Amino acid sequence: MRRSFIILALVFTMAASACAESLWQPEAAKSQYADKRAAKVGDIVTVIIVETATSSQSASTNAKKDSSLSTGGGTGAILKNIPAVSYSGGDSMKASGATTRTSTFTTTMTATITKINDNGNFQIEGSRFVQTNAEKEEVKLSGIIRPQDITTDNTVSSACIADAKITHVGSGAISSRQKEGIISKIFKILF
Repeated sequence: MRRSFIILALVFTMAASACAESLWQPEAAKSQYADKRAAKVGDIVTVIIVETATSSQSASTNAKKDSSLSTGGGTGAILKNIPAVSYSGGDSMKASGATTRTSTFTTTMTATITKINDNGNFQIEGSRFVQTNAEKEEVKLSGIIRPQDITTDNTVSSACIADAKITHVGSGAISSRQKEGIISKIFKILF
């Protein structure tokens, strides 16, 4: 009797511990067909950066100036020999100019959700550093996105980022060749 009581107590003890932990874990229960969009801090979202800036400026000038002067002959004993003088003249100037500048920056990078705001929007941050031979290129991104702007393939367009700060910096032999030289800068200052 005592032996069966001990066995029965052991069975209840083991059964109690088995009920305490369930095999069902809700956070791991996503279906393979479930939405894979970023939704919490630490999740990664792919940002498609397509930035285009176009500026144009034109100016025209049309100026004309006429002037004339006439004086009568002199009077008095000394000044009566000075004849009447008249002068008329003028100048005109026309000028026009126009400039147009277009720049495009396109790339794809990933960013991490760093914070969820009180209104549910996500703060994101990301950087990408690429070094090829002696050329270095770095892209940094930060901003705020809305959850509904994240597509089903977990991407968001850079046009949907609020307070976007996107920087693209490159350095290396090719980049240094594209910079203006010191002598050229001096000539621009002088002339």
